[in-house]
Amino acid sequence: MTGDLARFSVNQMTLRQLSLPELTAACVRLGVPAVGLWREPVRAYGVEAAAALVRDAGLTVSSLCRGGFFTTRTSPDDNRAAVDEAAALGTDTLVLVSGGLPPGSRDLAGARAHIAEAIAELVPYAASRNVRLAVEPLHPMYAADRCAISTLDQALTIAEAFPADRVGVVVDTYHVWWDERAPAAAIRAAMAGRLHSFQLADWTTPLPAGVLNGRAQLGDGVIDLSAWCSLLDGAGYHGPVEVELFNDALWAREGLVVLAETVARYRRIRESGIPEK
Repeated sequence: MTGDLARFSVNQMTLRQLSLPELTAACVRLGVPAVGLWREPVRAYGVEAAAALVRDAGLTVSSLCRGGFFTTRTSPDDNRAAVDEAAALGTDTLVLVSGGLPPGSRDLAGARAHIAEAIAELVPYAASRNVRLAVEPLHPMYAADRCAISTLDQALTIAEAFPADRVGVVVDTYHVWWDERAPAAAIRAAMAGRLHSFQLADWTTPLPAGVLNGRAQLGDGVIDLSAWCSLLDGAGYHGPVEVELFNDALWAREGLVVLAETVARYRRIRESGIPEK
């Protein structure tokens, strides 16, 4: 493995305290070649302006997050708009967070069936814009309110109904590390060309209230991140490795310092496997 940054990407939410111009400047300063973007701050800045800013800085966009929420509050028109925004930003990967149970429902199997149907309806439009849909499974603690797709196997079951260059999956270590079947599923996805996004975050406990912002800095938790990188390298995945952290303590710090720390942690994971805290 190598500790260079050729495949490194930082997700915009990791550095939520930075504006988009500040984020791009920090990436240029530290030699970070790619960013993963989020729709809300991109829309606030302006999609075309954001695309020009990132492009002019010499950066690439590894993914756009997020489409989805098919079971709850997002309309088909909004998901088509997400596809358009991904295309405008120059990324071929739209991450889908599929949505949890509809209000008042206890029908988890029905929610998963509805998600599969909604993705099928979106595929032709995404294909027309040369955008891949990346189904992200989230940890089961989010099944009720955010994502009824909880395992890589479930995500692959949906994706495998379509060509690999149209629908694939996201491997996010924070969400799948606990699942003994996930490594085999990740290998299957990578070898089939269905691994459209690979994200790193660590797991620490206790989780914060609300659990959403518990994604820890690389090396601070219990996940063997180096093993996951080696696993996917060996399976033939050569795409971006995107660090996506939701963490109030990190957001309270100076953004450039957090990015420098994240880069250093990533280098150590790739070189020696055990990043120092």
